[in-house]
Amino acid sequence: MPRKIRQLKSELGQNGFILLKKRGKGSHSVWKHPLLPGDRLVIPGKDGDDVKDYLEKEVREKIDRLKQQEDES
Repeated sequence: MPRKIRQLKSELGQNGFILLKKRGKGSHSVWKHPLLPGDRLVIPGKDGDDVKDYLEKEVREKIDRLKQQEDES
């Protein structure tokens, strides 16, 4: 069973990503992390929607890049 958008958003919040209010149109939300300047992540869909494979991969890459950044600091 695929994960839901709400689970993805929760994981982003737990990893320190910040939801940018008033940035996404409709059901899109925009997230950023202070350690990844200029690197934003757009999450399309409502909380109950299934996460698409490409989005799952993109989030995993951002979190991995964040962990590498933290290790270098």
